[in-house]
Amino acid sequence: MPMLEIRDLHTYYGHIHALKGISLDVEQGEIVTLIGSNGAGKSTTLKTISGLLNPRRGTISLNGQTISGIPAHRVATLGVAQSPEGRRVFPRMTVRENLEMGAFARGTVDAADLDRVFELFPRLKERVAQKAGTMSGGEQQMLAIGRALMAHPTLLLLDEPSMGLAPILVEAIFGVVKDINAQGTTVLLVEQNALMALGVAHRGYVIQTGHIVLTDTAANLAQNEMVRKAYLGEE
Repeated sequence: MPMLEIRDLHTYYGHIHALKGISLDVEQGEIVTLIGSNGAGKSTTLKTISGLLNPRRGTISLNGQTISGIPAHRVATLGVAQSPEGRRVFPRMTVRENLEMGAFARGTVDAADLDRVFELFPRLKERVAQKAGTMSGGEQQMLAIGRALMAHPTLLLLDEPSMGLAPILVEAIFGVVKDINAQGTTVLLVEQNALMALGVAHRGYVIQTGHIVLTDTAANLAQNEMVRKAYLGEE
């Protein structure tokens, strides 16, 4: 049984039919990436999984338990954490306070959890008392991922972690994604930088206008002619 199983998912924004019957699986221990252009439905998929959007039809199951349509705070207690597009840190709170907010659903802040985040992101330890709004985009991205990890997720949803970052920081962020996965956290990664995403993922899905049009191993997708032309910038 897959850790995450999505079947025939339809999600709307008002009258806009954003997801048109998508199905996908994520096995425990995998990094799976969802690639596609702007507006294809990538972020909508993550928001529907995490409970921020309710599907009109279809099912989402986590470890065999149906989670589609239940409130986001309850989904979080089941082991799903999301690092949102645009980072969404609390700008007037310090780094420590932002991280502590990540553990809110668990009701306790464990020093070992903070240590794990600081090990992954030493920059955050250096800036633990700094207001998040005064940090660089890369530091805020580290904080957003660290905050999600404070929830002890079994499934981490990453939405566009490389957006707006310098190439050297993109490399660093994706290195940490691999480390997080190696430590036992399953990852579903939404990313416009298809080359980087396919470089760290085990498998991938290609989404276009709310439909899954292709799925394969990440290595095979990276060699696929359609993927190379549409998402890897090759003619």
